[in-house]
Amino acid sequence: MRGAIYEEFNGPITVKDLPDPAVPSDGVVIEIRASGLCRSDLFAWHGHDPTMALPHVPGHELAGVVAEAGPDTSRWSAGDRVTVPFCCGCGACEQCHAGNEQICDNYFQPGFTHWGSFARYCAIAHADTNLAELPGDLSFEHGSILGCRMITAYRALIERARLDAGEWLAVHGCGGLGLCMVLVGAAVGARVVAIDIEDRALALASAMGATATVSADPDNGRATVGAVRDATGGGAHVSVDALGNDEVAANSVRGLRKQGRHVQAGLLSARATALPMATVIMKELEVLGTKGMSARQYPALMDLIAETGLDLSLLVSRTMALDDLPAAFETMAGFGASGVAVVNEF
Repeated sequence: MRGAIYEEFNGPITVKDLPDPAVPSDGVVIEIRASGLCRSDLFAWHGHDPTMALPHVPGHELAGVVAEAGPDTSRWSAGDRVTVPFCCGCGACEQCHAGNEQICDNYFQPGFTHWGSFARYCAIAHADTNLAELPGDLSFEHGSILGCRMITAYRALIERARLDAGEWLAVHGCGGLGLCMVLVGAAVGARVVAIDIEDRALALASAMGATATVSADPDNGRATVGAVRDATGGGAHVSVDALGNDEVAANSVRGLRKQGRHVQAGLLSARATALPMATVIMKELEVLGTKGMSARQYPALMDLIAETGLDLSLLVSRTMALDDLPAAFETMAGFGASGVAVVNEF
């Protein structure tokens, strides 16, 4: 198969012929039809996880067709249209039995712990636990961008934060994840205020349903928080750090109204983050973590997309061939892109 691979962190990404993956006995091999490029792929290439085995094939946002199913797989067969959450479960541990495969004790992640989807084929173990059916009226390109940003946004807002129609949602950071938050929030009837330092990101957020926008001042967090509180009539009911930045997380908490809910969706650094815990106490705030979503929860997301006409095409900035992927990594490293780039030619 053809695939994109790097031999060392920050080293050249090359597209070349690679061995086809073997089908796991309880898994499948998926013929990849589309795979989205995410900033997490960039971080992996930069070596943020030094334990990741090299050489490595990146890619974790995928959609395709089952090419081969293992003998111990009961739910899937060749030809099925499928997608996969970015964090997969073993199907046997306490968390998986409770329906929380996204925090499986033995989780694995294509594109990180295993070779990923920037190749013609990708193997996924424990297929009965980890695959989700892709409806026939949803394109592979749109299906591919569900598996990381969109499922994270959906579960963060609907399951974790319990966002209701009419509530104010503040989205701090309008990259790929933040824009998915805007889309989902608007789709369920929330009033969304989008916060970012880039005018083009705010313009995209407005096009996706944001009620208001705030141009963040990176040198004056107090002003940013004040603008959010003004826009929401005293503070958001739910606020999300969709970027993963210490100051942004603190601003998100400070911009909440009493008994509001802060969701940490962007991945912060390993060092301690100084959230304003006195504010958390005095306002009786909730601080919530979120990490993806299990495959068993996909039908509810698919229903939302179908019922509200949620337009996933707004998220896709461009499609490209696998041969263009190395240059796309460089563009992402320079923050020169908005929206999601999707590989659909292998």
